[in-house]
Amino acid sequence: MEGGFDFIRWLGYDMSIKILMCLDDPSDLVRVSSVSGAWRQLVIANGLCKQLCLRMFPEISRVAHVIEVNNVIQPVEIKPDNSMEWEWLERDHRVYALLARGLTSFMRKDCISEAIYASSTDNYPEESIQNTLEPSDRVEHRASYWSSKGESNPAVPETLVYKLITNLCVITEVHVQPFQAYFQFGFPIYSAKAVRFRMGHPKFPMEIENDVGDESAAGQECADDKFIWTYASPEFPMAQDNCLQKFNLPEPVLCIGGILQIELLGRVQRQEMDGLYYIC
Repeated sequence: MEGGFDFIRWLGYDMSIKILMCLDDPSDLVRVSSVSGAWRQLVIANGLCKQLCLRMFPEISRVAHVIEVNNVIQPVEIKPDNSMEWEWLERDHRVYALLARGLTSFMRKDCISEAIYASSTDNYPEESIQNTLEPSDRVEHRASYWSSKGESNPAVPETLVYKLITNLCVITEVHVQPFQAYFQFGFPIYSAKAVRFRMGHPKFPMEIENDVGDESAAGQECADDKFIWTYASPEFPMAQDNCLQKFNLPEPVLCIGGILQIELLGRVQRQEMDGLYYIC
């Protein structure tokens, strides 16, 4: 822009910042910072990439101090003059621009890597939570599903806990399919009344590995004692229908820690054999 018309000088410094803060794509801010030295200084000095990244994913604020204080991304050489402060600003600009871009660039539908716990399991391992990772309700000519234990009180909830493919995931929607017992009279569907989702991280990461054996005994204790939940969604009503139901979150959620909990709230189907309510 040297020698040409500069919008920053025409609009003024404060107005230019207000306009740039209306951008909602990190790539646009990177392009703006490439226009000229003055535009680059405006973007970096005011931390616009950081502000946009935190607006898009507020959960990052919980770990921002790790980037800024511990300087874990790229060490900054200590210098005796004020140029060190500018190097910090430039580094934060790069880090938050790459972080925001990375979190919005790659979309996957299969974000769950493994099942960790179920609050209860009726018949283990035949009705294990591991079966929920299968896309079909029949595998090798047998039924494939998870089933809770039966309850006389239909208000008793259930929880399923999963590990995601990475410790940093942006979740926009979760899909759940109730199971229809095609081998029972009337083909009942054991859905929940409602569903809610929590995301977070383990308190003790090394202790959740290979601990899925006794689902019925350890499940709820795991959810309560071994995880910290940093996000809880609203409750979504679940249809008593044997189809893949999509639950869109109000806004994209950044899951830091890679743990997803599905809360199944309320029971609607009683099993004819024992008169108890189940969720499958």
